[in-house]
Amino acid sequence: MKNFKTIDDVEVSDKRVLLRADLNVPLSNGKIADFTRITRACATIHQLLDRGAKVIVMSHFGRPKGKFDLSMSLGPIADGLSIATGRDVKFAVDCVGPEAEKAVAKLQDGQLLLLENLRFHPEEENNDPEFSKKLAALADVFVNDAFSCSHRAHASVVGVAELLPTVAGRLMEEELDTLEKLLDNPQKPMAAIIGGAKISSKLKLLESLINKVQLLIIGGGMANTFLKAQGHEIGKSLCEDDLLDTAKKILKMAKDKGCEILLPVDAVVTNEFKARTASKILPVDKITGGMILDIGPATIALAAEKLKAVKTVIWNGPMGAFELSPFDCGTVSLARVVAGLNVKSIAGGGDTVAALAHAAVIDNFTYISTAGGAFLEWLEGKTLPGIAALSSAKLKKIA
Repeated sequence: MKNFKTIDDVEVSDKRVLLRADLNVPLSNGKIADFTRITRACATIHQLLDRGAKVIVMSHFGRPKGKFDLSMSLGPIADGLSIATGRDVKFAVDCVGPEAEKAVAKLQDGQLLLLENLRFHPEEENNDPEFSKKLAALADVFVNDAFSCSHRAHASVVGVAELLPTVAGRLMEEELDTLEKLLDNPQKPMAAIIGGAKISSKLKLLESLINKVQLLIIGGGMANTFLKAQGHEIGKSLCEDDLLDTAKKILKMAKDKGCEILLPVDAVVTNEFKARTASKILPVDKITGGMILDIGPATIALAAEKLKAVKTVIWNGPMGAFELSPFDCGTVSLARVVAGLNVKSIAGGGDTVAALAHAAVIDNFTYISTAGGAFLEWLEGKTLPGIAALSSAKLKKIA
């Protein structure tokens, strides 16, 4: 049930509106490689501008560790934001202080300003109260439109929400409404496809999913740890040896809960981590060396057969090194299998979205979340700091 206000509930005409967006997009040779997060932020920006707001967009970009780093400037993103919105985008060379204040003071109603990278200041990630005050001083209203950042208790997510009237933007509203509708009471049987490099980053997720889904398909580098825990030889494949016992416990937990775990039964094995290198397909009990970089065709076929019985599919993480051809085959093939099913299909995570775009199936999924870590923590059932801040004290300021 929605317990937060949205941009419909606040007067923004002639107001300075501070909008937390997530413009942390991939760059390639200095150019934006994927506009997804930028285009998804446009609905809120357009509606605020059309209602006469002075819109001040703030975002992080990369991990500059609290210091200025030209390679992580949001300057190039300003051009992308201008292309996506069809509006002139002014750019402030800092997110707080005299330069930001001057840029905000020059804004007219219906104009758009992008602030420099929040993470050039260490106070952002520390949720420093004084830094939050400096951000809040730039505006009259705060709009959180960054569900993908709301698992972090940072100044631009939580600190500002304690100081200004706070509402959700359209993307935040869409993310929360859709995920709640699709996953709070999902159509069953339910399956989850979980990939990526490491079990360690998804331990809580796996434990949570075991209690929710009837089928759990595990691929990517994390599958190697499970295979080794079962006694298979995996050569020099990526593996978390310190988590072998944990993998065994997860397998036992799933069995006890009646959740079927599907691990690779065959794999694409090579000796070099590079594109178009020689490789071979081997059953997992025939691997004697090399490294596993993808699931094999027998695994894809088995997963496709199992998925025919389900009604809801959650996906997070690639099945192999999808950035390198031909080790994208497993992820692409399984993505196309899911896209062709008559199921509710929900995916989230930066690598996941990139992989599904690579497979050309984005439009065939029921919903694609812009979030990575927040999507995972939401699936785990955690309370996200940004959502808690959005739903709490500042409601009365707007009523």
